[in-house]
Amino acid sequence: MSICNSILSALALRVLVTGAAGQIAYSLLYSIAKGDVFGKDQPIALLLLDITPMMPVLEGVVMEMQDCALPLLKEIIATDKEEVAFKDLDVAILVGSMPRRDGMERKDLLKANVAIFKSQGAALDKYAKKTVKVLVVGNPANTNCLIAAKSAPSIPKQNFSCLTRLDHNRARSQVAMKCGVPATQVKNVIIWGNHSSTQYPDVHHCVVNMSGSEVPCFDAVKDDAWLKGDFITTVQQRGAAVIKARKLSSAMSAAKAICDHMRELWSGTPQGEFTSMGIYSTGNSYGVPDDLVYSFPVHIKDKTWNIVDGLAINDFSRAKMEATAKELMEERDTAVEFLGV
Repeated sequence: MSICNSILSALALRVLVTGAAGQIAYSLLYSIAKGDVFGKDQPIALLLLDITPMMPVLEGVVMEMQDCALPLLKEIIATDKEEVAFKDLDVAILVGSMPRRDGMERKDLLKANVAIFKSQGAALDKYAKKTVKVLVVGNPANTNCLIAAKSAPSIPKQNFSCLTRLDHNRARSQVAMKCGVPATQVKNVIIWGNHSSTQYPDVHHCVVNMSGSEVPCFDAVKDDAWLKGDFITTVQQRGAAVIKARKLSSAMSAAKAICDHMRELWSGTPQGEFTSMGIYSTGNSYGVPDDLVYSFPVHIKDKTWNIVDGLAINDFSRAKMEATAKELMEERDTAVEFLGV
C-alpha cells in the first residue's frame, strides 16, 4: 500500500451496517461508499455485520462493492463477530433485526429484538468510539434504539437516534402529489412518536412552495378532511401497503431515508427547515414523557440535534401525540421486563 493510500485509510470514516446481506443494505451501501452521505471527499471504511448463515451472501455483496471500483471506499470488512464489526466505529447503522413472522405477537417480536439490541448496545459500549453516531432502523425501531442506548451507558444518549425519516419523506410526498409540486417544495412536516401505525404525521407547521410563495399546507391542499383523515392513515400504513403490493418490504425508500437522515446529521438541516428523528426524550419537550425514544421535529447543526421548540399544538394534535407516546411506554415497559435494562 502506498503512503498516500495508507494516510487515506487512516482518515477513513468507519461505518458499520448490520443486516448487511439484506435488502435495505443492498440499496444503501453503494450510496454510502460513493460519497452521497458523508461527503464527496470523505474516505470510507465499511464494516458489514450479519449472522453466520448469511456470510456467503455477504461475500457476494463484498464482491459487488469491490467491482463498483469506488475511489472513496478504502476498506471493506465482512464479519459475523461483534468485536470485529463494532471496533473504533464513527457511525453505526443498525438495520438488522428479527422480522415479524406470520402469527407472531408484537410482544414476541419485542422479546427477540430486545436481546439483539442489548447485545449490540453492549458492543458499542465496549468497542466503538464514544463519539459514535448510532442510527437504529430495525423494527420496532424506537424501542430497539432505547434498549441499545441503555445498554451503552458510556455513550451519550444524544448520539442515538431511530429512523422516522422514511415516514417524514412519505408525508412530504403525499402532500406534494396532492398539490402537484415536487416533494422538495414541501417542508417542515413532522412525524411525532413511534415508527408504527400510531405515529402522527403532522402538517400544521408545514409549508408548500406554490409559484414561488410559501403557503401553509392547509391553504395549499384545500382539503382539511383529507389532511386530518386519509393523509394520516396513508402515511401510517404505507409500509404495510408496500409489502402487500410487492410482497417485500420497502427497502429502496428505507435506504434513501437512511441516507437523508445521516447526511443531515453529518451536514446539518437547511436554514429554516427541520426534519423528523426518533430521539431520547428527557420529558422537557411538548409534554412527551421521559425515557422514550420518540420522534420530534429537530434542527441539526455540528452533528448535534436540537428539538424545535415553541410550536403551537392544538387539541387534535395533542391527542394523537399522546396516543403514540402511550404505545411507546407500553413497548418500553415490556422490553425492560424481558431484560431488566
